[in-house]
Amino acid sequence: MQIGFLEIKWTDILDISLVAFLLYYIYKLVRGSVASRVFMGYLLIYLFYLIVKAIGLELLTRILEYFMGVGAIALIVLFQQEIRRFLLMVGKSTSLTNNQLFSNLLGNEISNEEKYPIKMIIDAAKTMSNEFTGGIIVIQKEDDLDKFCESGDAIDAILSKKIILSLFSQYSLLNDGAIIISNNRIKAAHCILPVANNDDLPSNYGFRHRAALGISEATDAASICISEENGKISLAIDGNIKTVSATELERDLKGYFLN
Repeated sequence: MQIGFLEIKWTDILDISLVAFLLYYIYKLVRGSVASRVFMGYLLIYLFYLIVKAIGLELLTRILEYFMGVGAIALIVLFQQEIRRFLLMVGKSTSLTNNQLFSNLLGNEISNEEKYPIKMIIDAAKTMSNEFTGGIIVIQKEDDLDKFCESGDAIDAILSKKIILSLFSQYSLLNDGAIIISNNRIKAAHCILPVANNDDLPSNYGFRHRAALGISEATDAASICISEENGKISLAIDGNIKTVSATELERDLKGYFLN
């Protein structure tokens, strides 16, 4: 294809499409965080470098080339969390054990309703919200959460609404920290979670919300945060957190775990 003095091949179109697709997913990973502004700043500097190189300003081009080389290492350090999430996303999409067809062939198929008892968790969250009981409920999906379980006290109890409410009771010694739910069992309580360093969070989001967001950034787990100040429920999935109603909580959790 000839457009003016440019000759465009089908490989050029494929190349541009793949780069655009990659940039879009990178932006989705860093959107809403400080990393997004760093990413946009780096892109602007890179565009300026291309312009300078095209014009033929050799000295400035060499300075920017050196900066871009050092900047690539700096980006790996700055975006280590986002890079990890991107690799986890790629790994999950290509994992044979996560594929429904291979699960059937391997004979390890477990219904999502049995693996993720959403209704019981939602009922507990609604009761905690009505009673202004604060807490964080982490629901494991595919990623291993053993290291976070080890930071708390092992429970390994069959999941029930009464146990969740008793663990977060003001008279419980385990009401601080998070509980982690895996395969229809409460694996641990009083767990310490990684705290998100997101400067764009609303001012009404406190330490619990940052911890709930942090675990969703580090893993594919979903975390429910109930505020003891106002009883509001927040849901963190894939590095994003939002305040939800009980109806929205049920819809989002079913969409994430059961579909």
